[in-house]
Amino acid sequence: MEMRTALVTGAAQGLGQEFAVALAGRGYRVAGLDLVAQPETAERVLDYVELIGDVTDEAQIQRALDSLIDRFGTLHVLVNNAGVYPSRPFEETTPEEWRRIMRVNLEAPFLLTRAALPYLKAAGRGRIVNIVSAAVLTAPPTMVPYVASKMGLIGFTRSLAAALGPYDITVNAIAPSMVRTATAERTVGADGGFEHVRDQQVVPRIQQPADLVSTLLYVVDEGSGFLTGQTLNVSGGSAYL
Repeated sequence: MEMRTALVTGAAQGLGQEFAVALAGRGYRVAGLDLVAQPETAERVLDYVELIGDVTDEAQIQRALDSLIDRFGTLHVLVNNAGVYPSRPFEETTPEEWRRIMRVNLEAPFLLTRAALPYLKAAGRGRIVNIVSAAVLTAPPTMVPYVASKMGLIGFTRSLAAALGPYDITVNAIAPSMVRTATAERTVGADGGFEHVRDQQVVPRIQQPADLVSTLLYVVDEGSGFLTGQTLNVSGGSAYL
């Protein structure tokens, strides 16, 4: 039986690290792509392939995929997890900041998916998972560019699912609430941010990376081939689709 392989972006910490560990635990050979080294993830994942590169750079993406294929020979799962989520009043958002958010949150999944697609097709089946956000439903006023980028990623997910269905490649999105990660603790979760979001949920606790693992494993499962084009809202009941 062919070993299944997965690529997770933003795998150095937080959600990406938990996703990498969970996929490895399910029997996948896992590679992670991040701007920085990923020693903690490598310690938790046997035979982990650490790829360092910029998800917005086509050449660096291709080099990373070349390294992955050289090591594993195939690719079955792509998890587009890397993202940025600055919070500031809309009037203070510069065009440069808007473009940066769109590049990382929306253009990077496009570039990665386009580059990975030949390998997914060659594998005979594939799973593409895009990490979006329940913020597209709650619409926080200080995160206009972020919400716009994630709503764009949902549209990308839906249309791409229609395009890739004939190849037995599914495309789905997972929409968390505000997840407690090191990055979020320094930014959107600071100064009561976590508590503000928690108080809007019907599940009265702060979301942890582990809360998303079962959903990811469900989406990538071989038995989930009839699930595609969907956004799974895993946000503690903060909003409803």
